[in-house]
Amino acid sequence: MPEKKAAKKKLSRAEQRDLDTKIQFIEGLVKRDPVYVDALQMLGDHYTQRGRFSDGLSVDEKLAQLEPENPVVFYNLACSYSLIEEYGRAVGALEKAFILGYRDFSWLAKDPDLKNLRAQPAFGPLKEMIRALKKKSV
Repeated sequence: MPEKKAAKKKLSRAEQRDLDTKIQFIEGLVKRDPVYVDALQMLGDHYTQRGRFSDGLSVDEKLAQLEPENPVVFYNLACSYSLIEEYGRAVGALEKAFILGYRDFSWLAKDPDLKNLRAQPAFGPLKEMIRALKKKSV
């Protein structure tokens, strides 16, 4: 499962309408099957792209319950927490993602969804954790 697409891209009106149509369709799928993981992942991604960060967070929290061993789910949850400025929770979700095996540190370093988090003092301990994990994998 890929990481979320960056939330900061400015969408044209046509792109917004297209995304809204996709969201409505996927919401219908999820309404019929609330544990349809692939649909939930797409819905969370589309909510984030549309700037609906609280809705994206709700989806990511549900995915964390449905997929408690999936490191990318917790990475995406961290992104959602960062976007709503819940930095302590974002750090906790990233720590869990690392414990579960998330290792795409180059993307983490440039992911716009985590930009605000990377500027927070709470990110300092995560930098140390990343360094340690990088050393282990060499």
